[in-house]
Amino acid sequence: MFNKILIANRGEIALRVIRVCRELGIKTVAVYSEADRDSLHVKFADEAICIGPPPGKESYLHIPRIISAAEITNAEAIHPGYGFLAENAQFAEICQSQGLKFIGPSPEAITSMGDKSFAKETMRKAGVPVIPGSDGVIRDVNVAKEIADGIGYPVMIKATAGGGGKGMRIVREASEFEKAFQMASSEAGSAFGNPDVYIEKFVEQPRHIEIQVLGDRYGNVIHLNERDCSVQRRHQKLIEESPSPIVSPQLRESMGNAAVKGAQSVDYEGAGTIEFLVDKDKNFYFMEMNTRIQVEHPVTEMVTGLDLIKMQLEIAAGTRLRKKLFKPLGHAIECRINAEDPANDFRPSPGEIKSFHLPGGYGVRVDTHCYTGYRIPPYYDSLMAKLIVYAPTREEAIKKAAGALEEFTVEGIHTTVPFHRTVMADEIFKSSNYDTSYIDKRNNNK
Repeated sequence: MFNKILIANRGEIALRVIRVCRELGIKTVAVYSEADRDSLHVKFADEAICIGPPPGKESYLHIPRIISAAEITNAEAIHPGYGFLAENAQFAEICQSQGLKFIGPSPEAITSMGDKSFAKETMRKAGVPVIPGSDGVIRDVNVAKEIADGIGYPVMIKATAGGGGKGMRIVREASEFEKAFQMASSEAGSAFGNPDVYIEKFVEQPRHIEIQVLGDRYGNVIHLNERDCSVQRRHQKLIEESPSPIVSPQLRESMGNAAVKGAQSVDYEGAGTIEFLVDKDKNFYFMEMNTRIQVEHPVTEMVTGLDLIKMQLEIAAGTRLRKKLFKPLGHAIECRINAEDPANDFRPSPGEIKSFHLPGGYGVRVDTHCYTGYRIPPYYDSLMAKLIVYAPTREEAIKKAAGALEEFTVEGIHTTVPFHRTVMADEIFKSSNYDTSYIDKRNNNK
């Protein structure tokens, strides 16, 4: 096992990694921007180094500064968390060249699966069903429009790098295509430093189901069943749960086998997620692979009893995966608590937290880096906490989440807590009779 790890990230995921490292006796190095000087991950790491001013491009995305921080602190490995450089093949390659273990897949696997257009082709070759679309990146808007016309509207324009709903546009009519293409490309370039996009058919009334996979350096790959991520706005997830209420044992087996096959095809090492869209007839299509740990990994932890961050570290250190690791039990739900105003189209709400009270009790977990007096900076993702609940059944988990949300108190800024309270009381959510357009339909019906 490693003696010292640098965490190339911020917020709750950095703190999550620090806590696991403490259990394993691993020293930790936090890096932080000037805006994050008072964040808890800085306070609780064994060492902390400022790597630049607030903007991500000058700090958390600045590879030379992160590598320098690892070198001067004698770190042996780098955990990238999620977002920022977590799916950057160049960063993984530089780590490798500098003798630092990148806690994640190889640069080749990131390139193959982290780039969504290449990932589709990889999965197609592996025999996994994929959504019809372009064969790869499309840079010419006229060529892209011809492909869209051939597939048939509606289509989705998607950034080939990154995630979180950035660089994505649904186009329902040919007259809207050129403007949407330019906007998606521009947004992708700003968010990920890569303006490339590709085209695929937009699946109507889908559920967003993802499979958690783990692979080791010896060629072993396993999956830990599914998470349902269908409650989202602007393609960004807000509520996740496991197991999915719409997935049958047969569908679970088919999707799980497909996910394992896809990960094996690129010699995948570490934690990753194969994401599928499931249509109303229960046909599933590969959408993308996230070559990193996911924000929503705690719901899988709660139903399997496995610590996925710990497993990431063990795999990176050379531990061999065991095939029979878990027997899933019960139901878990995660609510993302963002610093946003749901009453105003989820507008970001940075600022100082005047009061901060977290819920507790059996089966209630909160992952956060925030506290009373902490100032939410305006420069990064708005995620400030994750509320995760566990209960024997979905019905009981919803009730537990509703009770925990009543206790969850944040003053000084707007948060998504009121939104989650409303959803947990909604009969449509309780019945699970919805798709990824659930929030849009709720807002339109108000």
